[in-house]
Amino acid sequence: MSQKVKPSVQSLKSMPADYRFPGSPPLSDPLDNSSSGSSVSVTIPRNGHLKNGFKGTGEYAGGVENGNEDSPYSVSNGDPVVPLPQSTDRRWSDTSVYARKKVLQFWVQLPSGNWELGKVLSTSGEESVVKLPEGNVLKVISETLVPANPDILDGVDDLMQLSYLNEPAVLYNLEYRYNQDMIYTKAGPVLVAVNPFKEVPLYGNSNIEAYRKRSNESPHVYAIADTAIREMIRGGITFHEVNQSIIISGESGAGKTETAKIAMQYLAALGGGSGIEYEILKTNPILEAFGNAKTLRNDNSSRFGKLIEIHFSETGKISGAKVQTFLLEKSRVVQCAEGERSYHIFYQLCAGASPALRAKLNLTSAEEYKYLQQSNCYSINGVDDAERFQAVTEALDIVHVSKEDQESVFAMLAAVLWLGNVSFTVIDNENHVEPEEDESLSTVAKLIGCNINELKLALSNRNMKVRNDTIVQKLTLSQAIDARDALAKSIYACLFDWLVEQINKSLAVGKRRTGRSISILDIYGFESFDKNSFEQFCINYANERLQQHFNRHLFKLEQEEYIQDGIDWTRVDFEDNQNCLSLFEKKPLGLLSLLDEESTFPNGTDLTLANKLKEHLSANSCFRGDRGKAFTVSHYAGEVTYETTGFLEKNRDLLHSDSIKLLSSCSCHLPQAFASSMLIHSEKPVVGPLYKAGGADSQRLSVATKFKDQLFQLMQRLGNTTPHFIRCIKPNNVQSPGLYEQGLVLQQLRCCGVLEVVRISRSGFPTRMSHQKFARRYGFLLLESIAAKDPLSVSVAILHQFNILPEMYQVGYTKLFFRTGQIGVLEDTRNRTLHGILRLQSCFRGHQARSRLREHKRRVTVLQSCITPIVRGEKVRNEYTELLRRHRASAAIQSHVKRRIAKKQYKATVDASVVIQSAIRGELVRRCAGDIGWLTSGGTKRNDSDEVLVKASVLSELQRRVLKSEAALREKEEENDILRQRLQQYDNRWSEYETKMKSMEEIWQKQMRSLQSSLSIAKKSLEVEDSARNSDASVNASDATELSESGGDFRTHGRTRSVGVGLSVISRLAEEFGQRAQVFGDDTKFLMEVKSGQVEANLDPERELRRLKQMFDTWKKDYGGRLRETKLILGKLGSEGGGGSAERVKMKWWGRLKSTRF
Repeated sequence: MSQKVKPSVQSLKSMPADYRFPGSPPLSDPLDNSSSGSSVSVTIPRNGHLKNGFKGTGEYAGGVENGNEDSPYSVSNGDPVVPLPQSTDRRWSDTSVYARKKVLQFWVQLPSGNWELGKVLSTSGEESVVKLPEGNVLKVISETLVPANPDILDGVDDLMQLSYLNEPAVLYNLEYRYNQDMIYTKAGPVLVAVNPFKEVPLYGNSNIEAYRKRSNESPHVYAIADTAIREMIRGGITFHEVNQSIIISGESGAGKTETAKIAMQYLAALGGGSGIEYEILKTNPILEAFGNAKTLRNDNSSRFGKLIEIHFSETGKISGAKVQTFLLEKSRVVQCAEGERSYHIFYQLCAGASPALRAKLNLTSAEEYKYLQQSNCYSINGVDDAERFQAVTEALDIVHVSKEDQESVFAMLAAVLWLGNVSFTVIDNENHVEPEEDESLSTVAKLIGCNINELKLALSNRNMKVRNDTIVQKLTLSQAIDARDALAKSIYACLFDWLVEQINKSLAVGKRRTGRSISILDIYGFESFDKNSFEQFCINYANERLQQHFNRHLFKLEQEEYIQDGIDWTRVDFEDNQNCLSLFEKKPLGLLSLLDEESTFPNGTDLTLANKLKEHLSANSCFRGDRGKAFTVSHYAGEVTYETTGFLEKNRDLLHSDSIKLLSSCSCHLPQAFASSMLIHSEKPVVGPLYKAGGADSQRLSVATKFKDQLFQLMQRLGNTTPHFIRCIKPNNVQSPGLYEQGLVLQQLRCCGVLEVVRISRSGFPTRMSHQKFARRYGFLLLESIAAKDPLSVSVAILHQFNILPEMYQVGYTKLFFRTGQIGVLEDTRNRTLHGILRLQSCFRGHQARSRLREHKRRVTVLQSCITPIVRGEKVRNEYTELLRRHRASAAIQSHVKRRIAKKQYKATVDASVVIQSAIRGELVRRCAGDIGWLTSGGTKRNDSDEVLVKASVLSELQRRVLKSEAALREKEEENDILRQRLQQYDNRWSEYETKMKSMEEIWQKQMRSLQSSLSIAKKSLEVEDSARNSDASVNASDATELSESGGDFRTHGRTRSVGVGLSVISRLAEEFGQRAQVFGDDTKFLMEVKSGQVEANLDPERELRRLKQMFDTWKKDYGGRLRETKLILGKLGSEGGGGSAERVKMKWWGRLKSTRF
């Protein structure tokens, strides 16, 4: 179904557009451009506010309150409502805006069977032109159009609130809520639950608490369970009927099992405390494992009916429970359709059994068993069978099934699986067979505890009693297979009943029984397939009986309310389905009686059964005979065609006496219990040909008869309770969330009786309002005031004014009852009137606002003319103040900018100066290294020649020392930074090292003084030697006259240069000493300040002091060595100058001239 397109306005469709009050002149729609006469255009503010801050007060004529809660169409919480462009007053939130001429909307049924919402464009005779939401235009017969409900009713949580109760309206409302994950909807006393096929946020402890406190009143399974437990407790206090029942029905895949579990969870949460509620909840995994299976429609389909009767104490606490089951589908044990699975427990056992259990039961994988191979389906998506098996074993422990019994249960399951693998061989020409003695046969005999030969005889022979004789008949292949399958089905069915019996023992009430109980019935819904067999026959018969109970209960509720308010209830028609039930139950010519009768004949076939039914039941209006083996029954939900194929075999469900004797002879206690149970439940012997044909002692009653008896007991039990109905709906067959198929949902609504609820309500007075609510909502529509102001008089006056026919309503003691669609006339008129009132109020408020605005403008002009000078002066002062503030801000900004520029320039100058200084100092160091090398080379070559040579090794040593000094300087700077950082951490230990520092300082001072004295002595000795050499030079000059012109100049030049170089070296050593002394003194002072806490630095002062001392000692040693070396060189130069001769000087001069290294 396509999504319903919301119109731009909210308007009710129940009243003609040209409706007017009786006796009043015709009114033209002011918004209709086609109407004659002048029209007034009025603009309404979007948010309801007027200019200058004025708001509407929201009064209207008569001062009648108009809260949305008074609407007979209360929309559930969360339903979207189109906002109206009107006043923000909440009392007008349910009115409609008529922005255009109203176009009536109807439901149109398309050829596909789906319903679409269309707008009637025109009507001519019996035909109407309808426009669909997609824009298509159709011409349809007017009688086929179904009226649509007002937009305000979209998504109501109770279908009874719909103005028009029809199939498309119900379908659309359910789809509207389903698309918003609101899967629960009420239909009067019935809860409709649409399966979402996904997780929805509607459950959990918080939601349980909300429904317990009744803070949430939306439809829900919790609300049904809460109502049931409250009525049970209230009934016990007032000594009225206290027992309640929750009847859950729906087709496979609709969510019945989950709904039942949700109801049980709520009851356990409210009635818990004794611990028994946990055991009740743990019965679900057991029953699902043994009674549920995967079908084409549902991955967890219940293949049996279930009634859980939960008992409560006087205080409302759970005291016990009892489980009753109906019509287990035994045929699924031995036969599965393609794509389906047998019962879950078989696959769970094969996947989750422990290695020890597998060895004991001789288990293999599920693919190895023929009973499970038929469907070719072994797993379910998203389901872990091994994990589920562990949950089943835990649940069996909780319901007090012993470990020995659990092993016996698993042995019976394995025996059923191995029975399917038993094969037969033909032994003669008459097709007689006997079982093959293989692993399958021996395993079955071992698991059930019987003799293998007895098992072979039970599967291949049949003992028949004829008078006093016993005849042994060998079975053919088909008969042997039937006997094998019958044994497997009987073992599983008895095992299922035994488990239910053990559960009931664990949940027994005992002496705590108070008579208060809530029964939850989870039973199959009405089924209609392409091929319907014996199972659908029984299921639909049960649903016919439940539907009659359902109808009578609803009719009873309707009549009670009518009688309570004094309404003439005889006008409500009620149709019963007793005719269809008589077709099933009538004796001796009913469907069940004729089926049992034909089952007793040995020669009876499915065709003879069909012919007999057609012969005796053709006069019944609910029965129709078809060709062949088919016949049709007219149920309440529609006609269903059944085929009698397999009816007799399934109804007999024979298990021969040989098989019962075999089970009774087993050594295991479970087969013995099964045999005893089969004999105990026998009520009457089978007589006639059925017995002569080898009828089983276990099958004294047919399946149909036993099911009928169970159904009568169930109906008797439900008849003594107050029922609460939940109808589960499956929106699609592919189990996909968000997909809504109209045809499928409509079929289920018919089958589960929801449309019958609608029909019963529609045949009566579905719309009901109290006198006070009706008068408060529509009282202001009265054209003339009445003397009596009581709600009843006002209500009656309103009904008379609008000429509502007497047969269309009833006046009760406390309420007014209306037929379908009648309240829409009043609602439409009310919305039109309120809209007119709002239009009038908006015009008046607009006029008031404009008048006040003009007055304000006039007053402002007068005020400006009076205070202009003062205002202008104040304005100039403010402007000057602002200008001054800006000037000061500009000056501050400029100062900051200039300071930043100057700082940047200064930093650049400093960096450049450092670079220049470093270059100059490097050049000086290199020059000093060259002079020392010259001196050293001159001293070493004195004995060999007069040539002054510079040794490369000395030069490289001096360069290395220079580089080492530069590296040491950089290292010292880095270490100084580290010292500044670490000395901060040792301020508390300064007192320990203060004495040591003083002693070290004294030692350094002594050493410094010693070095200074040594240096001064060296200087003095050098000066003395220099003066001596000068005197010697004058003497030597007179002795060497022949060389005075050349050699004298050279000698004087050499001496002078030696003295100058020596003084330069000593000066540099003295300068280095001063610099080093200054550096070490500064570093020591800095570390002392760090120690005392005067300076902050992230370094270790103690360690840095030790390193500084080591550096000082190293430098001192190196400096002393260089000082001694310099002194030695200078001494040698002095001795050389004192003993020279003219010839030696001459040779030295010539040597220098010839030397290439000088």
